[in-house]
Amino acid sequence: MVRRFRNIALSAVVAAVAAGGALAYAQGPDSGGLRGRGPGFGPGPGGPQAGLSLRALDLTEAQQEQVRQLSQQGREQMRALMDRMRAAQDARRQAVEAIPFNESQVRAAMRDLAELQADLAVAEARLQSDIYALLTAEQQQRLQQMRADRAARAKQREAQQQQRLQQRQQRQARPQA
Repeated sequence: MVRRFRNIALSAVVAAVAAGGALAYAQGPDSGGLRGRGPGFGPGPGGPQAGLSLRALDLTEAQQEQVRQLSQQGREQMRALMDRMRAAQDARRQAVEAIPFNESQVRAAMRDLAELQADLAVAEARLQSDIYALLTAEQQQRLQQMRADRAARAKQREAQQQQRLQQRQQRQARPQA
C-alpha cells in the first residue's frame, strides 16, 4: 500500500517536471535553460526522460513561445495540485496510523488521494493535448512515429529483461555439483 502511494507521489512529481521540461525546451539552447535536454512531450511512466523531446519536431519561434506559456500555466497548476497532494498524503498517513482504527476515515483519505491523482493526470493530459494542438500535421505525424518507436524499444527491452530473468532462474535451479 505504501508503494502505491509512493508511485502516486512520484507520478505527481514527474508531471510537474514534465511541465518544467517543456518550458526549458521552449526557452531554447541559448537562453540559459537546460539547453534543450529537458523532458519533452509527456513524462510517461519511466520518469522525465521517458517523454519525447520537442526538439526533434523543429518548433517555430511562435510555437516555442506558446509552449513556454502553456508550460508556465501547467507548472502553476501542478504546484497547487502538489500542495493539495501533500496535505492529502498527510491525512492518509494519519488515518492509517490512527488508533483506534477508523475504516471510514481511511477510505475517505484514499478517495481524496485518488481524486487528486486523477486531477494530476487530467492536468498532464491537458498540457500534452494543448501542446499537440500547436503542432503542424507533419509535426504531429513525426511525434506519433517517435512514440511508436519508443513503444517498440520499450517492448524489446522488456522482452530482453524477461529472457535474462528466465536464464538467471534456470541457472539458480540447476543442482550444485
